[in-house]
Amino acid sequence: MNNVTLMPAVVAQNNRAYDFSDAEEAVIIEDTPTEGSSVSFLEANTNAVSLDELASTCVVPTWGNQELTIAHQDFINCVHDAAKDFYHGEQINNPAIRVSHIVRGRTPNALGKKASELLECEKTQFFQRMAFAFTIPTIYETLNGQKLELCVGGVRNYNDLNLYRASKGVEKFSIFVGWRVNVCSNQVLTGDGVKLSIEVMSIRDLYKSVMELLYHFNPAKDIHLMQTLSNTSLTETQFAQIIGRMRMYQALPQGYTKQIPRLLITDSQVNSVCRGYYSNPDFGANDDSLSMWDFHNLLTESNKGSYIDTYLQRAVNATEVAVGINNALHGDEKYKWFIG
Repeated sequence: MNNVTLMPAVVAQNNRAYDFSDAEEAVIIEDTPTEGSSVSFLEANTNAVSLDELASTCVVPTWGNQELTIAHQDFINCVHDAAKDFYHGEQINNPAIRVSHIVRGRTPNALGKKASELLECEKTQFFQRMAFAFTIPTIYETLNGQKLELCVGGVRNYNDLNLYRASKGVEKFSIFVGWRVNVCSNQVLTGDGVKLSIEVMSIRDLYKSVMELLYHFNPAKDIHLMQTLSNTSLTETQFAQIIGRMRMYQALPQGYTKQIPRLLITDSQVNSVCRGYYSNPDFGANDDSLSMWDFHNLLTESNKGSYIDTYLQRAVNATEVAVGINNALHGDEKYKWFIG
């Protein structure tokens, strides 16, 4: 597949009319792509795990009436299958999976044992939080010499559910589609490519939600947005001003922050952006100048230190902040506080 020339086909595919009314319960198909995962994200606070490990070593939590919740591996397979159906004929890589907040338990026959006496077969576990992503390397663009591949994924947090309720309830998931910078796995996400909280009752509902997100996502629009960032540069003084305002934001009185666009990046992540300005080989300053595209990548690079449950929100916010500051540099008032 040649770069750029096949992108109109993807846009044309997004104009197809999908009818989900006859969708059946999704069947999990053990169809392993030939390519392994090329996504590296959420490097801190998480551990990598394979799809087979999730299925073989983790129990599936139940509701109070013992009905099963949707297993992590079924969530992953559902999104993966939807992407294969929507982007039919494209190469779909295997998912990279990150987990955190392990919950340990034991089988019923080991209830009276001390923890030190438990056999491995008597121990149970599941992960409260899970995130995954996979790339579609045959759908790509090049921006400022950097290759961007289309990337799809999702986030799940059992903390969002009340598993003690007597009957089965809705389950909450987050799903996303956007561009991923090949050299560093930085995720480019906008509000158009993210559903932060979808509520479903079944795999069928989940599949429909994923297909709807992919259908409405316009990859060319996001590329154009990133191109506008690459056309604007910050001086060292302007960068220092923005960083200073970001540090101040964390200490602003509550009433004052209501007048300023939200900033979800933390102090430690602001420090990471500062270090990246001087040391990042791909997106650091060049002759005391930093493009807004590079600034956006420093923000998303720092987001890799987030917890799973805040990762997507901060990824979207990184784009909001970078685009907003870029607009402020051209006279827009909304993000003027960050450069004033």
